[in-house]
Amino acid sequence: MKSSHQKIGLISATSLVVGNMIGAGVFVLPAALAKYGSISLIGWLISAFGAIVLAIIFSSLSKIISDKSGGPYIYSKNGFGDFIGFLVAWGYWVCTWIGNGAIVISIIGASGFFFPTITNDPIFSVAYGISIIWILTYINIRGIKDSAIVQIITTILKLLPILIVIIFGLLFFDLSNFPKFNLTDNSDISIIPIVASLTLYAFLGIESASIPAENVKDPKKNISKATMIGTLICVLVYFSGTTILFGVLPVEIMQNSAAPFVDAAEVIGGKYMASLVGLGTIIAGIGALNGWILITGQMPLAASNDKLFPEVFGKQNSKGVPILGLIIGSVLTSFVMLMNYNDSLVNQFEFLILLSTFICLVPYLFTAASFSLISLRNFKNGELIKNIILSVFGFIFSIWAIYGSGKESVFYGFILLLLGIPLYVYIKWKNNRSL
Repeated sequence: MKSSHQKIGLISATSLVVGNMIGAGVFVLPAALAKYGSISLIGWLISAFGAIVLAIIFSSLSKIISDKSGGPYIYSKNGFGDFIGFLVAWGYWVCTWIGNGAIVISIIGASGFFFPTITNDPIFSVAYGISIIWILTYINIRGIKDSAIVQIITTILKLLPILIVIIFGLLFFDLSNFPKFNLTDNSDISIIPIVASLTLYAFLGIESASIPAENVKDPKKNISKATMIGTLICVLVYFSGTTILFGVLPVEIMQNSAAPFVDAAEVIGGKYMASLVGLGTIIAGIGALNGWILITGQMPLAASNDKLFPEVFGKQNSKGVPILGLIIGSVLTSFVMLMNYNDSLVNQFEFLILLSTFICLVPYLFTAASFSLISLRNFKNGELIKNIILSVFGFIFSIWAIYGSGKESVFYGFILLLLGIPLYVYIKWKNNRSL
């Protein structure tokens, strides 16, 4: 089927990285950071440094292994073998469809700004959320080119209102609004890891361009560029956006705001600009969901092609799309979303999100570690020392990020990874029988 694969270029691949990183949650994050004070800007710088290191690692690996899809899965498999590769693919896949459920819920919440009935009536909420999931699933089933068009459009439309607030916010910037360095009763040293952990999750998705590698034109060049350009765009948007909001909105308003970018837009340009930014929040969620639905099919497809995932995930239509993988992922996402509208299951939903935060970080850990091993086998590139240093930095940062995700997240995340082991054993047994 490889000959029928549709191909995307640099702009589409970059949009996948930016679109997957910038979701609806980023529009709310500055409010969560405001209660800590301007020390949270240091958190952005630390997480940005770690994200750039990881982006360089993914960018470099995409040049060494350019002909295989799977991103963190294929890199981890190449470095540590089938078992670790499977665990990364399994955990990442589970994390993706769980996270997609949370994205849908954030879209529903943002849409309530325009249509309160959507958030007030559970029936409308469920119908609206299910519709979004399956419309985007249908677009992805049509082929990666159609998905890429949606990703480019939504990325532009989500960045536009943020950039408007940043640019025009300079005219309304007031240093008297800027919060004190540390608004808590705790020491600076104890607060920095907290704010850095909060900001870190805004960078999840760095690896997005490397996952559908076989569908990217000139992957050795374009995946590397898309990863670096996309990460740098997000770093600039996140840091400058938070800084401007701190100067436009008084800290007491920021801390209690459900939509700080929308509130800042109202200060800058009134109701119309606020509505524009509110619409951008919805589009941000839709764009992120579109990109992550694509990933939900592509990750297990890569593992299935290597006979490390059930065969059903490797079934492709005439356009090279893993149609059954997409459908299975979207069914599971729909189930996760429905959990939020059953009071008895709300705690379980929060529990699943807790698991996904840790699982998303595990691929970064193994990818960073694999970078040293893969570089040692390919030392002819003349950059062995630099690669090992980057690998060590990326590994340490990933460990620190996992630590920052919390004991519960780590404990239950390991349990979720262990749940995949019986599937691995079964697949290996089945493969051996067929030999």
